[in-house]
This record gives sequence, structure tokens and C-alpha cells, in this order.
Amino acid sequence: MSIETRLKSLGMVLPELQAPKGNYVPGTIHNGVLYLSGQGPVLENGDLARGIVGAGVSPEDAYQHARRTGMVLLSAARHLLGSLDRVERILNVFGMVNAAPDFTQHPKVINGCSDLFIEVFGEAGRHARAAVGMGTLPENITVEITAVMAVRP
Repeated sequence: MSIETRLKSLGMVLPELQAPKGNYVPGTIHNGVLYLSGQGPVLENGDLARGIVGAGVSPEDAYQHARRTGMVLLSAARHLLGSLDRVERILNVFGMVNAAPDFTQHPKVINGCSDLFIEVFGEAGRHARAAVGMGTLPENITVEITAVMAVRP
């Protein structure tokens, strides 16, 4: 089953890709590798999820924000590739959590994105990863995630 068909069968509708808020592009392709710029959690209503995880935002809510960010990353990949069927596998995810100083569950939060990629791509969605806490993130978003994907011509 193609990835695009799989998305439909899962009832997933990817969010519309927002324009970059700085001097960068959503991603670049070089030698069969797609490098996606950091994206944040665009909610179903178009707003960004904001706040500090562990101080007002629960790990469970932040997990859902990371999942939404994964959907934004897929939207960026589709925009750049024309179809997610060109994705051969997910290589790497770098997840940043806008975390309270004593928060330690960063991997559980970023699992929201990782679990989504495995749900969509199966074994090809398993990837290397880092999940780290940050003192702040742009616009006070709860998570920011980048991804690297191997792509077919």
C-alpha cells in the first residue's frame, strides 16, 4: 500500500504547510536525502500549541503536540517531494521540548512524532533520534522537531 493511500486509510489529514518565519526553506534535498527544517505543533484550528512542558503543559498534551508536529513535517515532505510515496525511510529525528528545568520526560514527549512515523511508514519509519529539553523555543511553542528522510528519485 502506498503511503498516500495509508494516510487516507488512517483518516489522517495533514495540516497546511505554513510559510517559513525566517530566512530559510522548509527543507532541502541533497544526494537522495531530504533535510526538513524545524517545525512546530500546528493544531487542527491552525493555532500553535504554546507553553512550557512540566509547568502548565502536561507530558500527555505535549505528546499530542509532538504528533501534530510530525504531521506538519509530513506536510513539508509532501510539499517538497510531491508525494510521500517518495519517502524510502525516516533516518533521523531531532526533537526539542520547551521544558521546565526539572522536567525529565523528553523522550516520552517526542515519542508522539516517532510513533506517528512508525504508524505511517511501518518499519521504514523507525529512526535514530535525539530528544532534548530547551529553555525556550520560538513563539513559546511546546515542541520543535526536525527530520531527515531518505527519498527515492
